[in-house]
Amino acid sequence: MRTRTTASLVAAIAAVIASAAPAHAIVGGTEAPATPWAVALTDANGQLFCGGALVAPDKVVTAAHCMAERLAITGRDRTPDGIRVVAGTGDLRTARPGARVAGIWKHPDFKDVSKGDDVAVLTLAEPLPLRTVPLVDADDTASYAPGVEATVLGWGRTAEGANPSPTLRQVRVPVEADADCARAVTGFRPDAMVCAGYPEGGRDACEGDSGGPMVVRGRLVGVVSYGKGCARPGEPGVYTRLASYRSRL
Repeated sequence: MRTRTTASLVAAIAAVIASAAPAHAIVGGTEAPATPWAVALTDANGQLFCGGALVAPDKVVTAAHCMAERLAITGRDRTPDGIRVVAGTGDLRTARPGARVAGIWKHPDFKDVSKGDDVAVLTLAEPLPLRTVPLVDADDTASYAPGVEATVLGWGRTAEGANPSPTLRQVRVPVEADADCARAVTGFRPDAMVCAGYPEGGRDACEGDSGGPMVVRGRLVGVVSYGKGCARPGEPGVYTRLASYRSRL
């Protein structure tokens, strides 16, 4: 099991951003069109660690596990002054310094990605003049129906062990039935999670895409949480089911 972000990702991202050759995709994906509400989260030094979605001019929804910084030996919680939100561009090589964060809300019950409740909200110090993405309604079950096609966006690795992408990519994956998810994912919680992917693998989010948006019919329905490997057969990606947390966002 692994989350969609790792400490080793920092060096790889730096190498890609410095390179003239762009990566190809989050696994099995394509270059995303202009998506101003898809944001990259970087540290104060400009190093990418997660993604997110702008749901209001001053609010970003991301994953709770993105708020933990992994160090060589231990870890620590990220603080608002250590996070920047890069928005309005899909190319991190030309991005300006990101917007400052004034506050962090992390779901109080979050302990580990495999337990659910993997959601956090960042409040920006200043609102951004960008288009936002609407949140899924609390009573929306159609967006989580088996077979519904979801679009996932991010700057993560293009395959297990591959480089991340300096440009925003997207991949389309079908939502899986909760019963199928429960068979494939140990501890799957249908009230907190939704999974998506192809039985044969080949398309998926990957490391570095954590916190990034999962969209159905133009609405934000999930954020990238975790998975086993990237795009492996029989190993769907797991996303936070945002409809269950709508009243808190």
